[in-house]
Amino acid sequence: MDDEIIPPVERMLAERACERIVVDFVHRLDLGDPGSVAELFTPDGVWHWPFGDRRIEGREALRAYFASRPADRLSRRLMTNILVTVESEAAARAVSYLTTYRVDGYSGGMTQPGLPANVGHYEDIFRRVEGAWFLAGRTVFLPFGGGTERLPGTDASPA
Repeated sequence: MDDEIIPPVERMLAERACERIVVDFVHRLDLGDPGSVAELFTPDGVWHWPFGDRRIEGREALRAYFASRPADRLSRRLMTNILVTVESEAAARAVSYLTTYRVDGYSGGMTQPGLPANVGHYEDIFRRVEGAWFLAGRTVFLPFGGGTERLPGTDASPA
């Protein structure tokens, strides 16, 4: 981005706002209310996973999708190599790497770590709407991935 188009401080603030969304997304999934990640998207925002052609569009659909994760799921996502490119005063893109550790059947305490369930990257599109940055689109690419392990001695049926 040319400094003549967007002053360096404004570009830096936009980059930081977008980085914050990347990190806030995984915090909400792992430590907060998973359905609330929908608030990070524009009203017509899209989450897309090309493998299996999974595409979720719109805040309400995103809220339902992310809120549907099992209540006994324990996950921790590590985000790194976040590279934001500001394209204009109202548009940016980012690529970030993710590693996900995840198990189902978690009831508290500490569990033995296993291999990551997924390793890949996100490609994000951000839009600035009324002075605030939001995800307009997020696509996840998982070249390394597998199913979610269920902890031994737990039943998959609801209690």
